[in-house]
Amino acid sequence: MEVLHFLFGVFGNATALFLFLAPTITFKRIIRSKSIEQFSGIPYVMTLLNCLLSAWYGLPFVSKNNVLVSTINGAGAAIETIYVLIFIIYAPKKEKAKVLGLLTLVITVFTSVALVSLFALHGNARKLFCGCAAAVFSIIMYGSPLSIMRTVIKTKSVEYMPFFLSLFVFLCGTSWFVYGLLGRDPFVAVPNGVGCGLGALQLILYFIYRNNKGEAKKPVSTHSLEIGPGKVHQEKKVVANGSHDEQV
Repeated sequence: MEVLHFLFGVFGNATALFLFLAPTITFKRIIRSKSIEQFSGIPYVMTLLNCLLSAWYGLPFVSKNNVLVSTINGAGAAIETIYVLIFIIYAPKKEKAKVLGLLTLVITVFTSVALVSLFALHGNARKLFCGCAAAVFSIIMYGSPLSIMRTVIKTKSVEYMPFFLSLFVFLCGTSWFVYGLLGRDPFVAVPNGVGCGLGALQLILYFIYRNNKGEAKKPVSTHSLEIGPGKVHQEKKVVANGSHDEQV
């Protein structure tokens, strides 16, 4: 059982790393154009909070046998921090102030959770407090593709819901769900069970509408989908050249 627990944790690390690195194409575009265009920095700041809380929850003095949760979310926090810094560098003043304000809030929330759990709580109370905080934000991150799924149903097109991204959301959610079940940890199993279910729904929608990926139309505002573990990114962009430019 312990071997299976470890193996599913390793597989979860691999699939989650893919999801964390998915937005690199977006940030290469931002660096190349020296502009954030119509992209939003909010998803990256919120995913940073999710990673910090999950990494803290996985530490041995908070919950036992969850080191693999800490390793991938620690790596995710580092990656998301880089994304946020790049966004701040190239964002206009108004957007930069908004992201900096949200980043300050995220740091405050995480610091508060860490300090309270460290000095005011012990044993199961500490695990319960940190686990609930991490689980809530994990569910929020997994739930963020709901709007793009609604768009797929409305337009009957999967153009902005790439197959491999949906596949890895499903694999990531499934692996951590099983990891949580084997470790009898509801704070890992429940949010990732939600992620597994939503990933499955995305795959079902993809196969239903896979033959319709959209056609060139007049300039319109659209949504592209980018996802992070335990966490999902959505970004709005304006297609100004009369064709659809998909971000993966």
